Amino acid sequence: MGNRLPSSAALVRFCQKLNRVKTLEDDLMETSFKRCLSTLDLTLLGVGGMVGSGLYVLTGTVAKEIAGPAVVISFLIAGIASLLAALCYAEFGARVPKTGSAYMFTYVSVGELWAFLIGWNVILEYMIGGAAVARAWSGYLDSIFDHKIKNYTESHIGTWNVQFLAHNPDFLAAGILLLATAFISFGVRVSSWLNHIFAAISLAIILFILIFGFILANPKNWSAEYGGFAPFGFSGIMSGTATCFYAFVGFDVIAASSEEARNPQKSIPIATAVSLGLATGAYILVSIVLTLMVPWNTLIPDSALSDAFYRRGYSWAGFLVAAGSICAMNTVLLSNLFSLPRIVYAMAEDGLFFQFFAKVNPTTKVPVIGIVVFGFLMAILALIFDLEALVQFLSIGTLLAYTFVAASIIVLRFQQHRAPAVSAERIAGEEMKEYESFSDKLQLVETRKKGKERRETGHLKAAFEPYLKFLSDCYPGEVVTISVVTMMFCAICLCSVLVFGSNQLHLPKWSFYLLLVIFLIGFLISLFLIWVHEQQKKTTTFQVPLVPLIPSLSILLNIYLMLKLNYMTWVRFTVWLAIGLIVYFGYGIWHSKENLRGPKGHGVTARYVVFPNSSLEETVQQIQPNLQDSMGRAEITDEDIHKR
Repeated sequence: MGNRLPSSAALVRFCQKLNRVKTLEDDLMETSFKRCLSTLDLTLLGVGGMVGSGLYVLTGTVAKEIAGPAVVISFLIAGIASLLAALCYAEFGARVPKTGSAYMFTYVSVGELWAFLIGWNVILEYMIGGAAVARAWSGYLDSIFDHKIKNYTESHIGTWNVQFLAHNPDFLAAGILLLATAFISFGVRVSSWLNHIFAAISLAIILFILIFGFILANPKNWSAEYGGFAPFGFSGIMSGTATCFYAFVGFDVIAASSEEARNPQKSIPIATAVSLGLATGAYILVSIVLTLMVPWNTLIPDSALSDAFYRRGYSWAGFLVAAGSICAMNTVLLSNLFSLPRIVYAMAEDGLFFQFFAKVNPTTKVPVIGIVVFGFLMAILALIFDLEALVQFLSIGTLLAYTFVAASIIVLRFQQHRAPAVSAERIAGEEMKEYESFSDKLQLVETRKKGKERRETGHLKAAFEPYLKFLSDCYPGEVVTISVVTMMFCAICLCSVLVFGSNQLHLPKWSFYLLLVIFLIGFLISLFLIWVHEQQKKTTTFQVPLVPLIPSLSILLNIYLMLKLNYMTWVRFTVWLAIGLIVYFGYGIWHSKENLRGPKGHGVTARYVVFPNSSLEETVQQIQPNLQDSMGRAEITDEDIHKR
């Protein structure tokens, strides 16, 4: 029995496989896609991804059922939290201009298993997002025709009385998704121009809503007579914020499109900031207008804005708003169908998902198989699920992706640059020529001394070494990685106490505050231990300011909002994760390109090695890697040689 147990070395190798990171190519701008998107294209893609069903449907849903007029605050907090996440996406998108969004960012910094799970959740995010928008699109079009389409479906086809499913099938929503899938298949330029047209119409309609809506505004609708500004209190505001995240999930379409951007280093940060600012402003102003036009408790969630104008006696305005909402939702549909196949393509290209999804059409330069398959799956979801269940499910996957991207930024910022993998033959052929003369050796010594003074990335800052000497011997970045994990654990515990401590757990006041203090101190200590290490020097691409503070706040806020979602959302999410683990361990881990990177034979290399006492000694060593080691240890870097 004991012989059947895996050895400790085998377990270590298995864990290393799960946490291996993606090796990037030398030329990050090389791609099989077509780089044709400008900053304006990316900005409008971002606006189109965010300003859609969330504006026309979510404002009414959250205002009536969750937060009341305080939906304004919910959107503001959700916008700020999204900004923290968007800054992290912008840095990654500029530094790693490859398609894959949160999946790719996690893969190059944290590890393979986590990247797969994030990619798996991003797939779900886009599928549900597209289905939810199609449902909302159908509802608004139906409202124009006085709900005749819905009534016809119920009377001629029937209704369902099944929990978690819609009251009736929505063939109109499924049909628009299939039509949008066909347009997306024609190529990136076609979908980009369609997005431009719909986005321009949508922005014009929003401007009309704001001007005419403020004219019709009645401050009495925020008065105590209707429950006041925040009838559901602070808890309602934060629950509303968790749901309002659905409105801002579209900004990651910009990062997902980075492999098709002409100048990703410049255009991705600009497009992300501008589109998020426009979307947040639009949501806040429209929610103010909506709750001032009619009492919040009388809103009709499925078509709140158009119904508000109808009830104020301006049916023509209601018709115009409904038409504008359809255009806005078209941009979100295009955004979701544009991004989803590219995430799937990135995973398939890395070998973690089925290989046929990595095929790019030679004419249109888009992954047609992924577009068709997932467009069809979206249509099925839109056919049978209702909007509310879809929106709740969407938020949790988005928040998890944001959390991992924020953690990845911290890990990446304190990691030493990993040079592209090189073989020992190349080292023997090229690097032996580096130190040929005695003056070269002296120059190497001086360089090493200066390096010690400057401190390398991931090392403890010199000012803190006398006080934290016990951390000096750790491998560069090791303390930071452990601190990030500890910080996330403390954030989960802290938020759990805040959300469940008083109601579900019924904690006494003294223990409630004691636990808050303990976990807050743990969070702050982790943050401090990260901060006392050296970061990477400034790069030419965009960098998130105030690292690790901003990513840490993003992690804390995202986890808090995740815990505010209802338990059924977590149940469905857990089932989806379990399916993902089956796919990964059944297929991905065996077909991963990182797993297939085989070791190479190595020859004899001669090097001058500088020891800690700065003495010079020429050494000749035979490198004989273990050919059974699948982790590619035969690849060595300059840093490894210096350590010897």
